[in-house]
Amino acid sequence: MDKLNAMSAFIQVVEQKSFTKAAQILNLPRSTLTDAIKQLEIQLNTRLLFRTTRQVRLTDEGEIYYE
Repeated sequence: MDKLNAMSAFIQVVEQKSFTKAAQILNLPRSTLTDAIKQLEIQLNTRLLFRTTRQVRLTDEGEIYYE
């Protein structure tokens, strides 16, 4: 996934507060979405999201990037 699509995926994850819901909206496998966000974090050299089994939250850097 290119950077622009990864950015759109990141926005969808943030707004839905869920990888699963974002993947459904984008019509992508959740694993593809997860990999795209990981690659975006690698490119930016920062963590954008805190992930747990129950929730997804923005890091401080993620908040700045989202804005």
